[in-house]
Amino acid sequence: MRIPILLIVLILISSCKKEDDQRYLVVSKIKNSAKLATTETVIDKVVLGTQERKLLGLIRVNKAHFAAYTQAIITAGIDLSKLEPNDIEISDKRIEIALPNVEVLDFSYPFSKYKIDSTITRDKFLNSITILDHEQFYMDAELEIRNNLKYTGIKRATEEKTRILIAGMLKNLGYEEIYITFKPGVFIEEIYAEESLEEKKK
Repeated sequence: MRIPILLIVLILISSCKKEDDQRYLVVSKIKNSAKLATTETVIDKVVLGTQERKLLGLIRVNKAHFAAYTQAIITAGIDLSKLEPNDIEISDKRIEIALPNVEVLDFSYPFSKYKIDSTITRDKFLNSITILDHEQFYMDAELEIRNNLKYTGIKRATEEKTRILIAGMLKNLGYEEIYITFKPGVFIEEIYAEESLEEKKK
């Protein structure tokens, strides 16, 4: 028995529409879980430094020592506004998803957490730590934290949390074979100081 071509076309259109509807449903569900697919990490950093000055540009004077405690709060996750239906492939109970890359969504380095350790910080004769020195130590510490985040386990931990969350949601939608990957991308933009405190004083 011959099947009319029009019927075949209608079946194919119906099948494509069903798959598109499924993909849009998955995208909608994942975007609704955006806040759950994030991690917040607190990093405590001790800032240590010494300050050395020269009298008349020639004679070295005593070194002044400095110590302070700072804290950075990092929120990492996925910008799910970047997720598109084309990032999802569905075949019956099998689904593949290419999620946007994990990135730092918020980096907070509050000055209110900047605490000077008076037991270590000491000014010396003809050499003292100025407000400008404090600001420079503070900024240098922030740069060091930012530029070393990629070496921490924050990105991996966020990926694992996201994978578990999304896989659980997809199982509830009836999918049995689930594959989740992450697109490549920058975790956090690195910032480099133009010149160090010592270079500014030369």
